[in-house]
Amino acid sequence: MTGTGLKIDDDERKILQTWTQLDEDLADCDPNLANAVLSTRLGMGRGDMPRNSYWQDPEGIDVIADIPYCGSAGQIRGHKLDLYLPHDAVVRAGKSLPVYIDIHGGGFVYGYKELNRNFNTHLAEQGFAVFSLNYRPMPQTDFLGQLADIEAAFAWISAHLDNYPVDRNSIFITGDSAGGTLGLYSTAIERSETMAEALGIRRTGLNIKGAAYISGLFDIAAYTPGAQQNPLTSEKADTSTLSTIAPSFFGPLIKKASDWTNLDYMCRNVDLPPLFLNTSNDDFIQTETMKLSTVLSAHGRDFYLNNPHTQPGETLGHVYPVCMTWLEESAAALQKIRDFSYRQL
Repeated sequence: MTGTGLKIDDDERKILQTWTQLDEDLADCDPNLANAVLSTRLGMGRGDMPRNSYWQDPEGIDVIADIPYCGSAGQIRGHKLDLYLPHDAVVRAGKSLPVYIDIHGGGFVYGYKELNRNFNTHLAEQGFAVFSLNYRPMPQTDFLGQLADIEAAFAWISAHLDNYPVDRNSIFITGDSAGGTLGLYSTAIERSETMAEALGIRRTGLNIKGAAYISGLFDIAAYTPGAQQNPLTSEKADTSTLSTIAPSFFGPLIKKASDWTNLDYMCRNVDLPPLFLNTSNDDFIQTETMKLSTVLSAHGRDFYLNNPHTQPGETLGHVYPVCMTWLEESAAALQKIRDFSYRQL
């Protein structure tokens, strides 16, 4: 891309474009914003590339890819979803399989559903149907636009659940990093007509039994000037790109409904389902999960916190169950997500 000073060679571009937007949507952006977005996409992509060779799908998982969930899917990559199904459930043809809907992370600017394929197949192996969603990355849209995309995908899923061997009364949400933020807000919207109306987003009526958020960034009030701050949760995570995009990305939300950026306000006013929260002691935004845990605990909400500590000389870091499924700790986290979810059935 011209004007950013950041170089992408052809081989690198070919690999990264399988799971993320790069510079195709940045031509009309402010140069500072374009540089911040592209540098984040390249930094995250180059971090994921060495892991790519370790991403192996388990056997026995059927994949239905690139399902359009709204009419613009032919022109907009962000309007497609994938479905992962254990083959045994397909053969049995029952209606008892619980469902996870996965919202990928990437700082709101990076990644598509393909980034989480390995996580999705391993989650499906645990005994779930897994819908994996695309949504438009910033700068193609803002935070409210991403939530609207997710709710459009929810609407498609709700309308088509009966076509698959799943239980429509056993729906769970998962999301990692920025996907955890979007997952929390989407869950809350589905559980609160008041919140949905305040944000101007139509609920679908999905029966959400619980959610599992992995290394989410939850306290967006810290990035939104004019929003009501909670003294317990006002410290920012160290994410310079988020600080750069925040005014334009979160601005429409603040203008429309600033109260809903406050975690305490949300937890007081929304009947959230049981939540599974996953982080680690060397997750660079571990504090975000601890903030949400603190607020949930203060309001007597049902949640489970998985917060392993690393062994000497080892690291887990950010969203390890998603990007490093081969780790023993990741397998343990997936098993705990399964146990948590099946307890809600």
